[in-house]
Formats: sequence, structure tokens, C-alpha cells
Amino acid sequence: MVNADPANLEECIAVGSVHGERPHLYGISAFSSRGPTSDGRAKPDVVAPGERILSCNSHWQAGTKVQYRYDSGTGMAAPHVSGLLAAFLSVRREFRGRPDEVKRLLLETCVDLGRDRYHQGKGLLNLMQMLLKV
Repeated sequence: MVNADPANLEECIAVGSVHGERPHLYGISAFSSRGPTSDGRAKPDVVAPGERILSCNSHWQAGTKVQYRYDSGTGMAAPHVSGLLAAFLSVRREFRGRPDEVKRLLLETCVDLGRDRYHQGKGLLNLMQMLLKV
């Protein structure tokens, strides 16, 4: 069986969503996808803030001045992972070009939220732990 969902690829970092301010209390967002994959692997890999995130207003219309708006979704959570990895690679330049090692470090340093593995993956991102581990 072939799964066409790119987030299910092993090389991919699949991101689930949690409450932006109180992830330990509220846990995984109701709209966040859950695993396992069709071949039994655990996904998502990690979770990041994805509820009520202030972002650029992509629905901006001429005549309005609302340039930012709150939005929710895994599309709001995924940029947190990209930003964390960019910050990590800006400090630990020796990891550039070593994506498998970076992903391994990311997963090893997440904070367990105590939720089901198929809901939270390895847990919530933790840049400080990632920097301290290497």
C-alpha cells in the first residue's frame, strides 16, 4: 500500500499542533492529525504551538488595514519547527548538511507532554536542550 501523504515519509518531520501558551494543560489540538501511518510508524514526529498564532494576513484585501490575524492549524505549528532548526543551525554550523543527525537531535530533546505517542510524537520542541546536548 502506497501512502501519498508527504508527512508520512521517514525523512520528513511531521508536525502536530498544541496550544500556544499551555501545551501541558490543553495537550494536542483537536484538529491536529494523529498516527500511526498506514505501515504502523508513529507520526507526527513532534508538536509545536499551532493554536491562535498571530501571523501575516494572507487574506488581506485592498482598503483594509488588517495586516495580521490569528490563525490555527498545523500550518501555524510547522514554522515553529523551521525557525527552531534555523536557530540551531545558525549556532551549530557544523550540523549544516547533516539532516539525519539534526532530526535525531530534535527528537531526542523534545519535552514529553504525557500524551499518546501517536498524538504528540516525541513531544514539544526544545531548542535549549537541543543546543546543550551537543
